[in-house]
Amino acid sequence: MSGGSRALPARPSLRYLRLEAKRRLAAGEFATLHDAQTAIAREHGQPSWAALKQLVQAGPDRQQEEGQEEGQEDGHALTQIRWVISRFSGADQPGWTAPGQDELGQHFSGRFLDALPPARLIEVIGRLAADLRGGDLVVIGQRPFEAQVELNGMRYIAAVEAEPPYRLIGLRALPTGSRLHDPRTATPAPPRTRGDVPAGVPALADQAFTELGLPALLLAGGSPENPEPWLFAQGWADLDRAEPLDPGHRFPAPGVTALLTTTAVLRLVADGRVGLDRPANEHLRAVRLADDTITVRELLSHTAGVDNPTRLYADATGEIPALVTLMGPVIGCSGPRGTVRPSNGGVAVLGQLIADVTGLPYAEAATRMVLGPLGLRDSSFPARPADIDPGIRPGAVTSYHLTREGRFEPVPAMRPTIMAAAGLWSTGADLVRLGLGWSSLLPGSLAHEALTPQAPQAQPSSGPGQHPACGLGWLISPRGDLAAHAGGGFDGTASLAIRIRDNRTHLVLTSRLIPVGSIDTALRDAWTNPEE
Repeated sequence: MSGGSRALPARPSLRYLRLEAKRRLAAGEFATLHDAQTAIAREHGQPSWAALKQLVQAGPDRQQEEGQEEGQEDGHALTQIRWVISRFSGADQPGWTAPGQDELGQHFSGRFLDALPPARLIEVIGRLAADLRGGDLVVIGQRPFEAQVELNGMRYIAAVEAEPPYRLIGLRALPTGSRLHDPRTATPAPPRTRGDVPAGVPALADQAFTELGLPALLLAGGSPENPEPWLFAQGWADLDRAEPLDPGHRFPAPGVTALLTTTAVLRLVADGRVGLDRPANEHLRAVRLADDTITVRELLSHTAGVDNPTRLYADATGEIPALVTLMGPVIGCSGPRGTVRPSNGGVAVLGQLIADVTGLPYAEAATRMVLGPLGLRDSSFPARPADIDPGIRPGAVTSYHLTREGRFEPVPAMRPTIMAAAGLWSTGADLVRLGLGWSSLLPGSLAHEALTPQAPQAQPSSGPGQHPACGLGWLISPRGDLAAHAGGGFDGTASLAIRIRDNRTHLVLTSRLIPVGSIDTALRDAWTNPEE
């Protein structure tokens, strides 16, 4: 390994750096690809491959797209992450004093502390003390009220309130690929493909496995001129059975499920059964919003400020609770109205609206109104854990979480309490067809409006980064060229995006909760913009 620091060229190529890492691995200079990448990063003066990748990709357009600018100040979420690191890095050292309830209350919201009481919170974060010491903090990305950082092989994701004092409402620590030491993954499963996979996809899939530590990854895409999806599957559907991932395996689709929900609502609008600019309470029966003036358009554009439920998954054997049981007969709207802030609670209300207007359970209505007309026969809303347990019903992936010690542990089959936001299980091919076909169910003018920003983005004075723009359900990129539905749950992560000008669609599915923004960006470059 060569020593010293090397300057990057004026227009560095991430592709070249990846090939260089593979070349040096093949030459026997390093034992693993991760070791080769780390060495190359350090040769270029960066603490990790993630930091080098961020530096290479941070051109002016990408900085705008990711909501980052050179030399920008810390956002509210990043400030809170830095406090957690500094306050808890000595938790395993003699003489360390835990923060009291008053101090915790200055940094964590009341709802956060209700869900995770102070004693338990201190215990959970305290276990990470050794991981919080030393190393170089790499800021992966931040928006006004969200941030992702990487430190010592752990990815930290934080979200804060939209109003002062900007306390934490979400904080999660996830091991990255550098921690992975599971012997079941020592021999990679051969990739399996279907259709005409773009040339750059295998390399970016390899990169994702190395960086993030994934048990399974499915990448897919399609376009109106060639609507039969291509699919690339890498990894294991089930590690204990040594079952390779196949392009036809079913995955959970958290976040992407909301595309079904918003499309169904827009179909009701097109039929004259729902008023887009009428108060949502006019259509709701089982529950109502605390603010009678919130419109259906505001719910669709994530600007209503609807509260989120604290319970996101149902008990393994119990019934999925009705929304009135989950959130009460009057649903709070304490968030900032008029600001784009994606809300599970808001999507839940839209699901209830569909049920109340159609007189059908949400899952049945969404199937009749969207899945059926588009011919998506491999997509469903499982009502019981047995319906998605691969040991009982083959064809579904097993979900995993990665321990700090680097081993994959299975996540039991789970059912979300908000079916309208995360209840769908589907194949990659069906989800690409959903991205290509949703607009065909609507009048052209309404489909166009769904992809048109409904609320202005935040002004620079609001802090680092940008608020996302939002159409009717779709989150829209700062440049206005892409629209997406995405989300993560305990059982996986999903991201579906379309290029607005021509509806070219790409998809990322994993069976582990981990941010996939870097994969989505690389896939977009390889598939939606191959000529750019």
